[in-house]
Amino acid sequence: MSPVIDNAAREHVYDLTSDTATQPTDEMFDLMKTASRGDDVFTADDDSNDLEAFMANMLGQEAALFCTSGTQSNQIGLRTLLNQPPHSVLCDARAHIFVHECGGLSYHSQASVTPVMPKKGLYLTAEDVEANINKDTLTGAVTRVVALENTLNGTIMPIEEIRRIRAVCDKHGLYLHLDGARLWNASAATGVSMSEYGKLFDSISVCLSKGAGAPIGSIIASTKDRIRHARHLRKLMGGGWRQAGFLAKIARHCIETAVPTMPETHKLATRLANHLQSLGIRLVLPCHTNMLFIDTAPTGLTVEDFAVELKKKNIKITATPGSTISRVVLHYQVTPEVIEQFMDVATSVVKLHGKPVNTTSMETDVKEDNGNSTIEPLTAAYPSGKN
Repeated sequence: MSPVIDNAAREHVYDLTSDTATQPTDEMFDLMKTASRGDDVFTADDDSNDLEAFMANMLGQEAALFCTSGTQSNQIGLRTLLNQPPHSVLCDARAHIFVHECGGLSYHSQASVTPVMPKKGLYLTAEDVEANINKDTLTGAVTRVVALENTLNGTIMPIEEIRRIRAVCDKHGLYLHLDGARLWNASAATGVSMSEYGKLFDSISVCLSKGAGAPIGSIIASTKDRIRHARHLRKLMGGGWRQAGFLAKIARHCIETAVPTMPETHKLATRLANHLQSLGIRLVLPCHTNMLFIDTAPTGLTVEDFAVELKKKNIKITATPGSTISRVVLHYQVTPEVIEQFMDVATSVVKLHGKPVNTTSMETDVKEDNGNSTIEPLTAAYPSGKN
């Protein structure tokens, strides 16, 4: 599948604010015409059913459900695991389900959240989980679910740690949910199959409109009984989307064509990260996959100083007024030529307007020993709610 947007009537802007910014191509619209046209509410649409079966098998689960968004698939998946309040969900304090889903756990599941910052690194450990399980059956909201996210802010949680957390959950009789919106990226970067990840969880949400490049949609996968319940909950939440076959058809197409390009996208992200560091721009987090969290403060410049010049090259990045923090996200429609232009512009801006930086004395990677240092600055990277 070509990454080029085929609409020649308007100048294309390369949007690096999120991997949700990928645009449908003319090829996709042509393919939509060939899709099945049954009613997915009644499981009568062939392409929707095929996508669900395909994803369930890919994730090592019994069944799956095609949902409108990652927020919906997360909230439905968690709701199938949370049956009787008072109860709570333990998760990373930076997790999407806690920060970016409109308080959905309290609204849909009447659940409290136990947000935990990792003590020793970028990701939760078994020790973090063990230490924060709520067992108070008199005055507390006892922990019923542990929810992980992989990738989280573009960083990878090692599968060895997931296995250790799985063991803690089994020990205490807890469910384990994964927000795997960008699990595609983790799998591409580590070589660990989606199935190997998926089998460790009781429910798993995987986004189709982020790295996979589909226009819309997300998947929740679990047991047949839970997915039967999930389908009921999807209807309750207004997510029965009738003739969804054309969206399912495109999602499957993107899985087969865009997802295999992720290693190249990751290489471009690493190349850009290395170049920006050479200019004195600091990485707030390690660049494991397709995301860069940058801090321009060492150069004496704000993100806006770079964004204004990048805009002249039709490259868009997140720029909160006055902030030096930004998130840059690559995807399959970002070409090597775009990254070359980005690097050229950054070099020019620093050379003309920045202050000299001794890059040999700067840390060229982020220490993974204190997650607390990263939670506050990242708020400037999400000014519009893009995630």
